Amino acid sequence: MSPGQIAALVAAGAFVLLVLFLAIVLIKLGRALDEMTIAIRKAHENSDPLFAGANTTLNHVNTQLERVDGITSNARAVTGNVSALTSLFTATLGGPLVKAAAFSYGVSKAVRARRKRKAEAQAEGRHSRRRGGKR
Repeated sequence: MSPGQIAALVAAGAFVLLVLFLAIVLIKLGRALDEMTIAIRKAHENSDPLFAGANTTLNHVNTQLERVDGITSNARAVTGNVSALTSLFTATLGGPLVKAAAFSYGVSKAVRARRKRKAEAQAEGRHSRRRGGKR
């Protein structure tokens, strides 16, 4: 055998080994693709109930949001009514009530001052009688 024929046999053997290696890799890749296909199919079959449940949940959430919207609009109306009532009360009764409160405060302060002066005068009269003189 000549060296060219030996090199050709080595090259042919290497090519056979390469083909076998690629065949093993392709078989494993095919199995992996089959498993992925099965997993995707199962996920697709199980996704329909999930989407139906999510749709039902979203419908309930939308219903509750509509109720909350109604409640907030009613609360807004009540707030406006209370504000208007407060303004009306302040305009009609606020001024006279402030004047009446100021008047009663002034009267009570004057009465206290008068009682205090009267008590001081009585105390001074008792004190001067003890010393024996009049003032």
